[in-house]
Amino acid sequence: MNRNKLQKILVLLVTLALLINTSAATCNIVIITDPTGKDPNGAAAGSMSFATNMFQSTFIMSKENHFAVLSGGEGNSTPRLAAIVETIKRLNNGATASEAASAASSYSGIRVMTGGPTIGAAVGGSFDAYVVTVDNNGTITATPVSGGLATLPAGQKGAIIHLRNTHGNPQYGTAETVRQETAVMIGKMIRDGYPSTEILGAAMEKVAKESGEKYGGGGDNLVSSLTTGDMFTPSKMNTTGYPMDEEYSKECPTCGWSVAYPAAENYQTCPYDGTALKTIYAYDALADKLTVTSNSTLVSVYGTDAAGVYETTEELVDYSVKKNGYNSTAIATTINNAINNGNLVGVNYVEPKDINVVESTRAVGVYYKALPEGRTSPSWELPISSSVLDIVGSIQTAIGLILIILVLFRSSLINSFLKRRR
Repeated sequence: MNRNKLQKILVLLVTLALLINTSAATCNIVIITDPTGKDPNGAAAGSMSFATNMFQSTFIMSKENHFAVLSGGEGNSTPRLAAIVETIKRLNNGATASEAASAASSYSGIRVMTGGPTIGAAVGGSFDAYVVTVDNNGTITATPVSGGLATLPAGQKGAIIHLRNTHGNPQYGTAETVRQETAVMIGKMIRDGYPSTEILGAAMEKVAKESGEKYGGGGDNLVSSLTTGDMFTPSKMNTTGYPMDEEYSKECPTCGWSVAYPAAENYQTCPYDGTALKTIYAYDALADKLTVTSNSTLVSVYGTDAAGVYETTEELVDYSVKKNGYNSTAIATTINNAINNGNLVGVNYVEPKDINVVESTRAVGVYYKALPEGRTSPSWELPISSSVLDIVGSIQTAIGLILIILVLFRSSLINSFLKRRR
């Protein structure tokens, strides 16, 4: 996370603090299955809550430095945002996870959890959590911790899970049991070799169903820099996000076509090949989004931070790669068609040279150029030159002026004409 991005986060967080009572996530999870940082699915993190306003500020990720900062607590929103910013600053300056998370202790009632594939994980401030460690011989240790500072050391497989119930949650009082059971489940899945991203999805399923702290939120793959972004976050302020234990979409297992709910209720079979559609729940959609497979394409976007551009570009690149392979010309054509159709806004047209393809690592980088004069879309490519349009415009202006003169002086002109006829 560079200085410019940090400044943008500062502005965003302060704005949220002024506009709304920013949410305190009641479930924070960091999972590390490969502390070497080599496994593309070796570290993941995520947040959920029964509360409203679970925006991306509750599961911030640095794509450059591969860490996450999760937050929550019972304190006022302004100190919470200050604790987040201080934690990010410390991590960017090379602090350990425990040194960074200890920033929360300076703010009453605040919690910050942080972690990354090679720095371990830590939670500081106000929390009720379990620290899970998994040794190479398969020994699982789940230690309950509460308040202050708790750490999963760097180089250690394991996890930290914090869970409390939100006041007003119909399942209030279940957090203690679910917290313990989920910690043990996470440890067993780490021992059995599951990737952190799949474990995160399973943990969110259990927490959502059994404790009611179920609204996104979202999650991050800290090694491959993938995030669910706004897939599950609220669409409006002061509302809850998507329920992580409910149906999210339907997908064709043959061609990959998919449709999200509620529109998915109208489809039972694939419109292209008639195959019966598979129902995808939100917790599975999260795991699928974050997990890198042999068929996954890692997409990076440069030159813009406009909302929705990364997610749309990722879908377009995935589609083009599946259809045409790692072909920069085909990818550029797909992106430009989406711009022309209005499916992608806020960016300029791209050329094949703007697409950096590394097929050996299944990576695609898309470099966007800034739009001129604050436009939201490129100018149209018309079949006639702009000079011709200027001439036509001038003629229209002249005709308009003549019509105005005729309207203003119509009485005088009519009288003059009648006099001449006499």
